Amino acid sequence: MSVLRKAKAEAKAEEKVEKELAKARVEVAHEVRLAKEAEAEMDLHVARAGMIAENEMATYANNPPTSFVPSAAAAAAAAANISMASGMALDGTPCTIYMAGTPASKKLL
Repeated sequence: MSVLRKAKAEAKAEEKVEKELAKARVEVAHEVRLAKEAEAEMDLHVARAGMIAENEMATYANNPPTSFVPSAAAAAAAAANISMASGMALDGTPCTIYMAGTPASKKLL
């Protein structure tokens, strides 16, 4: 009788291991499918971004935008007309003011 029980227990343990392996293979297949879907979606987004970039470059190929890019002289003239309060200084970027004595990471708009 003990030989029969021992054979049954071994068969049951072997079946359990095989089921766990099958479950792991299913999980791996699921993750591979999700990765392939994500890769295809990423490729689609990259292709769309490329098309948008090409359209933008084609739009500005013959007439580059100059109206919103100020010249150095215009920027200097605009900066000269700004009156600043005591202890404040401009760092050169638009809308960013550094207070005297504060660290550079504390930007005030």
